[in-house]
Order: sequence, then structure tokens, then C-alpha cells
Amino acid sequence: MANDMILRPTNFDQLHVFAQTAAKSSMVPAQYRGKPEDIMLAVQMGSEVGLAPMQALQNIAIINGRPSLWGDAMLALCKMHPAWGGIKESIEGDGDKMRAVCAVDRKGDHQVLVTFGADDAKRAGLFGKAGPWQQYPKRMMQMRARGFALRDAFPDALRGLISVEEAQDIPPDGFRGTTITVAPEPVNTAPAPKRTVREIVRDRLVGCATTDEVAAVADDPIVAKALATAPDEIKEELNLMLGDAYARCSENEGSAAEPV
Repeated sequence: MANDMILRPTNFDQLHVFAQTAAKSSMVPAQYRGKPEDIMLAVQMGSEVGLAPMQALQNIAIINGRPSLWGDAMLALCKMHPAWGGIKESIEGDGDKMRAVCAVDRKGDHQVLVTFGADDAKRAGLFGKAGPWQQYPKRMMQMRARGFALRDAFPDALRGLISVEEAQDIPPDGFRGTTITVAPEPVNTAPAPKRTVREIVRDRLVGCATTDEVAAVADDPIVAKALATAPDEIKEELNLMLGDAYARCSENEGSAAEPV
């Protein structure tokens, strides 16, 4: 019965109204206030992984322009998967030897075991970093190992979402690349060369299939004028081309008329 009370927009208009209302509320995280468009996309993304609208707004965070899930929400989504087989997490060692271990079981598949230790955090430039990595190093290593293990074991449940804890450690993308100035190729503004009468007649005769079509080419004003005023060698060439085409089409028409 409790699930029946969950507000779930079922079309674009309902989602739009919900987003406009939520954007004015202090109940939503600060990053969504006054941003109905971000709310719409977060709710849509949440619905794709199985989160109700308010759950999506509380558990999906936009870090450096990338949507991500809090580690506890990732675990909750995976636990709802029908193939969920359990999880075991532990912290081993101290200081530079400390490491988080996460083992995730998926029914019908192999166990995914991930460790993330102080040496991994150091290589990534995280260990001792100002903020949670100084205040809660065990928790941060636990979340990193958990995020990797859950993503490897249940990619179909998480749909490519990474943990907020991991996203926070990814530096903002400040890459702009090297600007390369390319001179545009010169545009040829010269007029296209005029086609000769020979070319016009030749191209039109290629598509002729009947003697009537050949006659239509001969009657074209441009061709007719050339046949009347062009030099004798051009007239002779044009007449030869027309004659060959007429003979070809006449032969084809005769063959088609013969009884089978």
C-alpha cells in the first residue's frame, strides 16, 4: 500500500509540472533548486534504474557535469536485482597498509572481489587529499571498492552510473585542446565550362529507348539549331550519332514486336 502513495509522473506534462514545483522547494538538494530542467532529467534517469522521483533527486548528484549515485543508493539498487547474492565488506590493515575489500555475489555468476588500498589511493593522488580523504579515509576506500565491485557485478542495474564518491575524485574536464587555424580552401568561382552540342546530344541519346525519344532529341531547339547552322563536320557527326541511336532503338522495337 505504501508504494501506491508514491507520486510517479507518467507523461511529459506531469513530469514538467512536478519539476516546476520541486524546483521551488527547499526539500530538494541545493543543486536542483531553481533548475526544473535538471530535475526532469534526474527523475527520468532515476526511473530508468528504478528510483522514485524524490529518491532520484536525493540520490543522483551531478558531479563535474556527470550524473552519479551515492554509494548507499548504488547498493540499494543492486540489492533489488533478482540475481543479488550478497555482499561482504571489510577494512584490513592500518596506515599505508590499509585497504578496503568488497566481495559481491551474483546468482548464477562468479563472485566479484575488489580491493582498494592506500597504495591505490596514493597513485590516484587521493590519499591525504583535503576533505573526506583526510577526515574519513576508511569510508572513502570502502566506497571506492564498493563502487567498482557493484559496477562490475551489476552493470545492468546501474546502467553506467558511477558513485558520487568516485565522481568527486575525477578532476573537472578543463581540456580544450590545441586550437589549429586552418585556412579555407579557395572556392573556384569560375563559371563551369559550357557543354558542347556533341556532349548534349551524346548524353541524351544514352537514355533513349524508343525511336520517338530519339526524334525528341533531334527536335530539341539547341540540337535543331546546330543541325541547321553548325559547320558541316559537326552536322555530319550529329547526324551520325542520331542515326546510330535511331537504328538501335528501331531494332529493339522490332524485336519486342515479334511474337513469341
